[in-house]
Amino acid sequence: MAIIEKIFVSRTSLWRKFKPFFKYRSTPEDSVFLLPKNTFNIKPIPWVLGIDGKWLRRQGVVMIYRDVTNKTNLYWSFHSSESYESIEKDFERVNLIIKNNLPSGVVSDWKGAIVSAVNIFLPPTPHQRCLSHVQRQLLRLLPLRSPLPSTQKLRIIAKVITDIETHEEKYYWRASVNYWVFKYENLLKEKTLGVGTKKKWWYTHGNTRRAVNLLMFDDKHLFAYLDYSFLPNTNNSLEGSNSQIKTKLSNHRGMKTPQQVIFLFWLFTFRRVKNRRGLKSLWDSLKNKICRY
Repeated sequence: MAIIEKIFVSRTSLWRKFKPFFKYRSTPEDSVFLLPKNTFNIKPIPWVLGIDGKWLRRQGVVMIYRDVTNKTNLYWSFHSSESYESIEKDFERVNLIIKNNLPSGVVSDWKGAIVSAVNIFLPPTPHQRCLSHVQRQLLRLLPLRSPLPSTQKLRIIAKVITDIETHEEKYYWRASVNYWVFKYENLLKEKTLGVGTKKKWWYTHGNTRRAVNLLMFDDKHLFAYLDYSFLPNTNNSLEGSNSQIKTKLSNHRGMKTPQQVIFLFWLFTFRRVKNRRGLKSLWDSLKNKICRY
């Protein structure tokens, strides 16, 4: 409405002018020249690669690869799932962008496909598991109103995992986890026998066992940030971006999944633009391509 009032054109004329843009899915390659210079700098500059996905109504996931140090989205894609094949294809494209300046670290939610791709394409790079994701998962497994004192105590231990800042704090936190396991070891072994079910038995406190396994995860990746000062312990930079995406999609309710994908891809493209000069360069590079499309 603001554009209609400013340039005095009808809604139909405005729709006709913008229609080619609504059908074109902007790719990261369309605006890669707008990335900061240090992305292509031959001299290594410490930065961290953040990886996360935004699901769209379970119809697919938009994967985002972000330089969390400089707060710049390097690459994005859309897939039906976070499969190994999809993530590896993304990494092949991402490597073309960062080949002259590889990341000093990686932070992710530790999905299997992401871990595999990092091990293949960036094998010596320290990989931090996002503690915000870990904490949220732990709090889901350990309900607030559980009647069991053991669950309540473990929940208290889980809540402070994101507050650990030194090796000494990690030592005392790890000691509290080990003490809990020693004290409630029998609880973790309790089994329920199935009557009239396909399964003959299962662990009575299955969620508690899952929470303990998560708390006992390899310190090398759970607390990698303690050994590398440049490495964040959470993926909050991408979490904030995903929160904004959720707000944008909520403000434009009614779009189908393909329309949402196009909308988000254009949003990521324009976020690379820092000034009017960059906007003009983007328009010059895309106008002929879009009109042909």
